Amino acid sequence: MISSTIAEIGAELIDFRRDIHAHPELSFQEFDTTDKIIRRLEAAGLSPRRLEGTGVVCEVGEGPIALGLRADIDALPIDDLIDEDFASTVPGVAHACGHDVHLTGLVGAGIALQRLHESTPGGLGGRVRLIFQPGEEVTPGGALRIISQGVLDDVPEVYAVHCDPNVDVGRIGSRIGAITAAGDTVIIRLSGHGGHTSRPHLTEDLVYALGKLATDLPSTLGRLIDPRHAISLVWGEISAGHAANVVPSEGILRGTLRCLDVDGWNQVAEVLPELVERIAGPYGVTVDLDHRRGVPPVVNTEDQVALIESAVRGELGENSVQLTPQSMGGEDFAWYLTHCPGALVRMGTRTPGGTTYDIHQGDLLIDEDSVEIAARIFTATALRVLERN
Repeated sequence: MISSTIAEIGAELIDFRRDIHAHPELSFQEFDTTDKIIRRLEAAGLSPRRLEGTGVVCEVGEGPIALGLRADIDALPIDDLIDEDFASTVPGVAHACGHDVHLTGLVGAGIALQRLHESTPGGLGGRVRLIFQPGEEVTPGGALRIISQGVLDDVPEVYAVHCDPNVDVGRIGSRIGAITAAGDTVIIRLSGHGGHTSRPHLTEDLVYALGKLATDLPSTLGRLIDPRHAISLVWGEISAGHAANVVPSEGILRGTLRCLDVDGWNQVAEVLPELVERIAGPYGVTVDLDHRRGVPPVVNTEDQVALIESAVRGELGENSVQLTPQSMGGEDFAWYLTHCPGALVRMGTRTPGGTTYDIHQGDLLIDEDSVEIAARIFTATALRVLERN
């Protein structure tokens, strides 16, 4: 029933996804994307509501809210390198994380659920809240912003999918417990008086101090915090000076700090400021640490994992679910699960036997069968929750 309902709008969903892909918008700038989602849901007879700025919330059915379904809608600030007619028309902006597929799948689920509600005596037997979230790709993310606007009010459980180009289309990767990592941004600015490289003893040797922080801070964290937390601090930028014979007066380190669990994440926040000062202190530089807390791990709850796995097996087949490893990436869906139980699963987007791509890369090419599959997973999960209730 679900597959035939989705198949009826399958070609339209592909066109919708391609339009979104061709016109990507960055975090909290998803104005046209929001408009397109609203127009299509309204055409299905629904009453979507625009969130403050960007994003959409929409309910299907009647009665108590049974669950929430969430999709993110923003793109990344990178060039689209795919050789397709629907490649991004916006220079330097691309849907290279699959959010175009996520949101299209949720639009498809909204249409399918509305049709089922209208054609079933007594309707769906409850309400499903569709949440189209802006700003997932920035820290700390749009989740907190829209949760503060009430999108999780009265929602007893919530579900999401995320594209995974390491998994074949038609399959999902799932796990109980943490499926992603905590992710923060660390920025360290050093300053001193500057000077001549022939006389480093008369000034603060800022470059040397910067180098000590770059090498010693990641390794020392691993000695102060239980290694089972798997703390990973990796630098993406180190910058200071412009001349070989000038000791600069300013320098900067930027990187990301990741951790497998909440306990380790909280411990890092406690020890990081003191550790930075201890490493840089002997060199007399002034230290400005900016530790931007990002997201905790997404911690899937057991009952909800069991439910979405059951829904997927019923829809895609008994062999459609595989165990997935915990990722070191971050996802602000984690904040939803601090308010209610839920689960995020990884949806395969790789053509069987085809190239394995990676997300956040401009050449990411997604098997478009995943568009209908996303809609089927969302719809089947909603119906399974409604049936259980």
